[in-house]
Amino acid sequence: MTRILTRNDLLALLDPDACIEALRHGFIQDDNATIAGQRIRTDLPFPGTATALIPGLIPGIDAYTVKINAKFPAASPALRGVICLHSGQDGELLALLDSATITAWRTGLAAALGTHALAPRQNAVAGIIGAGAQADLVMTGLRRLRPLSDLIVHDVSRERASAFATRHGGSVAGSAAEVAGHADILILATWSRAPLLDLPDVRPGHHLTTLGADEPGKQELSRSILKSAGVLAVDDRPLAAAMGMLAATGLPAEAAHATLGEILRADHPGRTDPAQITVYGPVGLPWQDLALSRLAYLESERRGLGATIDFLSTS
Repeated sequence: MTRILTRNDLLALLDPDACIEALRHGFIQDDNATIAGQRIRTDLPFPGTATALIPGLIPGIDAYTVKINAKFPAASPALRGVICLHSGQDGELLALLDSATITAWRTGLAAALGTHALAPRQNAVAGIIGAGAQADLVMTGLRRLRPLSDLIVHDVSRERASAFATRHGGSVAGSAAEVAGHADILILATWSRAPLLDLPDVRPGHHLTTLGADEPGKQELSRSILKSAGVLAVDDRPLAAAMGMLAATGLPAEAAHATLGEILRADHPGRTDPAQITVYGPVGLPWQDLALSRLAYLESERRGLGATIDFLSTS
């Protein structure tokens, strides 16, 4: 039997703290994987793109995921798709899960991990540029990992920024530069195809996490910011150079000083000076889908939540 897990099911099943720990474990284990994940993207003859992430694998877990997403920026939600969770023993389709929910949770909470690993350690002001679902999950995760002294938010929709500030406790700014002027930790999660911040907007000690540069043509930070970073970190060097933050600014894979896995394993020290500018620019990796899909599936089996269907039935 295959369990069908909708958005509502997943919101009832997923626990932020458990998800953060599953993602932390996955980053630490990632370099031990014997089969590299692939991210395959194509344009469509419609106003959108299609992306497949295969296979989602974590050493020691006998299951894998296949994810198919469609991104239509003008739609609501803009991202739609499905994650297939398969048994590693016989390929049985264990579950079909709403990919928009899993993607927002794994992207936002993994970004919170990367931000926490690199940002200044004191009670800092967080700044959000792009007040969508991913930024919501970054704030949820970050507040579980560290105290924050304040929050300032900007979005192209002032109404959306105000709603975000109300949910998370903060104030609204009129521009990305205004957010940078007040915040110590900057989270960018937009659809931008041109830099929203340039080097004059950044000061010593700033940390910036850019989530928008996850496919060709998207860019939130200027090349000069990346070149000035004391620590420039990614989730995967080749992927970041092919379609992520590095590709957007014409930088090679070697420009990244570290991966988040290397920092979490202490193979790289991360921030070593309070005055350093640090940047984290993930693209998103297939194993992250497995980490959260498996958690949700196991909990759904325990609680009997979600519909079930037999795809192989002949009756």
